[in-house]
Amino acid sequence: MMRTITGGRRSLATALAVALAGIVALAGCTQKNPDAAAGGGGGEDRVTVAFVPKLQGIPYFEAMNTGGRQAAEDLGIEWIYRGGTTADPGAQTDIVNSLIQQRVDVLVVAPNDPDSMAPVLQEAKDAGIHVMTSDTDAPGSVREAFVNQATAEGVGTALTDSLMTAMGGSGKYAIVSCGQTAANLNSWIEVQRRVTAEKYPGAQIVDVVYAGEDEAQSVAMAKDLMNAHPDLTGLVGECTASAPGVAKAVTEAGKVGQVFTVGLGTPQSMKQYLENGSSSAAILWDVEQLGYLTAWAGKQLASGTPFQATNKVNDSLTAVQWTESDKSLLLGNPLQITKDNVDQYNY
Repeated sequence: MMRTITGGRRSLATALAVALAGIVALAGCTQKNPDAAAGGGGGEDRVTVAFVPKLQGIPYFEAMNTGGRQAAEDLGIEWIYRGGTTADPGAQTDIVNSLIQQRVDVLVVAPNDPDSMAPVLQEAKDAGIHVMTSDTDAPGSVREAFVNQATAEGVGTALTDSLMTAMGGSGKYAIVSCGQTAANLNSWIEVQRRVTAEKYPGAQIVDVVYAGEDEAQSVAMAKDLMNAHPDLTGLVGECTASAPGVAKAVTEAGKVGQVFTVGLGTPQSMKQYLENGSSSAAILWDVEQLGYLTAWAGKQLASGTPFQATNKVNDSLTAVQWTESDKSLLLGNPLQITKDNVDQYNY
């Protein structure tokens, strides 16, 4: 009888040990990606692509998130979207560090400050994480690919030509930009300076100011510029916060038809200004497709699939160009959004 009881105890102990091991293993699996729900879908074996925008909550990056989520559904990957509520480089670094600790497969950043982000991206690479940039580059970093919405030449030229058409090819204008260290914005401004000087000798850029990613600050700065330069006839909003900001400033100042504006604005945020004439055009690209391309590129890196010179990503992106020399994927040419086509875009 004693042998039977002892054997039973051993069997019970063995069963308990096996059950406990199973619970520990399960706990380990569930901890691999605690934010998986952010990408929609489960499955520990799925590739995890995390995107850190300049900030969350503005239409532009929310539209990128929509595209990324759609790609995650189509491609069977996890998509994590996590950004700060302000365009603060330090806060962005904290978010990136948390994703490194989470050990995502692919980390994609639109850096507020490329220089300060570069060493953090190095840390991610050292941890075995694939590193990309999208929307805004960190060209001096270890990133393996940059998903570029449009060339600097294309964006800067489109902004200049659109404004000069409204201004009659001459006059003084100013630029309200956003992040002072944002590589993409600064590259567009350089093109605007050059194109203005070479193509429109009767036009002059009188000032460039920086409002962060803050629409209210953009409104205030645009009004200050109009007060400081009474003969100003043009304003450019260099990002999706300042584009509606400069148009709103012209509207509130009662200078529609006197001061013309263009900018990098999302369609629905610009609609009222395109319709009331305070903005002549918004220069942009298909932002949802930019998010889709970002997620797709992350999956390619994670799976070790090399980019081709020309890539079919989906039915809308059939010829995405890869440039090996600077490791960039180009979404395509910029779009000009006016009052006539603004309703074709729902973001």
